[in-house]
Amino acid sequence: MSIQPDRLVGYRLPEITQGYAPRDAILYALGVGLGHDPHAREDLKFLIEDGLEVLPTFAVTLASPGLWIRAPEFGVDFDRLVHAEQAAWFHAPLPPETDVVGSAQVISLTDRGPGRGAVLALEREIRDARTGRAYCTLRQTLLLRGDGGFGGPAAPSAPSIIPERPPDLSGHAVIDPRAALIYRLSGDRNPLHADPDFARRAGFERPILHGLASYALAGVTVARACGFSPTKITALQSRFSDVVFPGDVLDFRVWRNKGKATFQAFVGDRKVLDQGQVGFGGDE
Repeated sequence: MSIQPDRLVGYRLPEITQGYAPRDAILYALGVGLGHDPHAREDLKFLIEDGLEVLPTFAVTLASPGLWIRAPEFGVDFDRLVHAEQAAWFHAPLPPETDVVGSAQVISLTDRGPGRGAVLALEREIRDARTGRAYCTLRQTLLLRGDGGFGGPAAPSAPSIIPERPPDLSGHAVIDPRAALIYRLSGDRNPLHADPDFARRAGFERPILHGLASYALAGVTVARACGFSPTKITALQSRFSDVVFPGDVLDFRVWRNKGKATFQAFVGDRKVLDQGQVGFGGDE
């Protein structure tokens, strides 16, 4: 079956309720690379239950609809799907433990043409199940590499947000070789990140790191390069321009502006994150 745009556009997913505990927030922090130095105090506040702080980006994993797009009625070539971009706006700090409810809807499906794929955007809201307090609004963009040419509207182009000047700051992050196997325990069980045979069928030499893991690591690295705790992040967006493998070393180029920072990340000469931007609360 080919892609079914009439079933996808405007599709509203069932609401999902999820409870989480400090163990879940800690496991997430380990999965995005905190604790690489087990004695780093700036990491330990996200890794020890007493006085635990929660990374804002933990919200993007909560009440996740999982592999909903794999359902055969949508006709998507799931083996060739990749996570292309991620944006999120963090409205309130996450407590160490609560119940949340997530709602999600497909807000667009565009066509890049035959052989070039289709682009699907899913918007999600995460709020407290008891109080209704909004924690996060996020937009996930998927590149459906095997589903272009269905005759839908063309994918729009956007100007680059990367400044045309040398970066102001730099950052550095080492990806643990086990990172994908740890991160998947936060809910994304896509075999692309764990099964070598599945990864090869998808066109990769070995399992790749989850886009949301490199996304969260970017938030931590860029925030600290700018002199902020990751808890000060109020918005984070990035394009996944190439894959990141467990064991890679990421070098960040950062441009600082009042209230935000723009970034790119490279593995050697290969650009892996692009059009990145972090917003900070309390930046004067």
